[in-house]
Amino acid sequence: MKWIDARGSGFLPGWVVGATLLVLLALPWSRAWLEASMTRHMLVQMPLLAAAGFVLARALSADWRERLRARAGGVVPCLLLAMATTTFWMIPRALDLALEQGSAEAAKFLSLPLLAGVPLALAWPHIGIFGRGFVWSNLASMLAVLGWLYRAAPIRVCNAYGETSQFTAGTWMIVLAVTIFAAWLASLLLSPAGSHPPQG
Repeated sequence: MKWIDARGSGFLPGWVVGATLLVLLALPWSRAWLEASMTRHMLVQMPLLAAAGFVLARALSADWRERLRARAGGVVPCLLLAMATTTFWMIPRALDLALEQGSAEAAKFLSLPLLAGVPLALAWPHIGIFGRGFVWSNLASMLAVLGWLYRAAPIRVCNAYGETSQFTAGTWMIVLAVTIFAAWLASLLLSPAGSHPPQG
């Protein structure tokens, strides 16, 4: 999709797309609508925040990405940081804090782009097919486990949302987990043998 080409060779430069997405997500009406639903909060707003950071990082020159990757300690620390950040914001208490405290909401808007999206963008071209498989399988398993927990819990695990919203979010998390796993498996079956990810 050339219009969101991260390197800026398409219709819109990557930094414009990433910055615009962050601004739209931060608008009061956008925040209110997305955070009114547990499903939209966890499965729309938070992934889009991370995606904005990913696109912004990919808009940097290859030299800058290499410098940032080196300062972060390399590919593995970048992946671990991104996974730890996303895992934290999936915790029910973290969702409650983001809705109750302005400082926690600000931390969410900063940490997901900078500590999840950016590190993932720095590491992604260098991890190969097995590394990417690990990331996708880890994400799918986390979504499946949390989705089952939200559906099976006899009480509300997140004070900000009712049991119906919790059950619906859990259902969509399981659906998304299955979809991610199926898409990853299909990509393995359809990708040319011996292909390597682009560097940079």
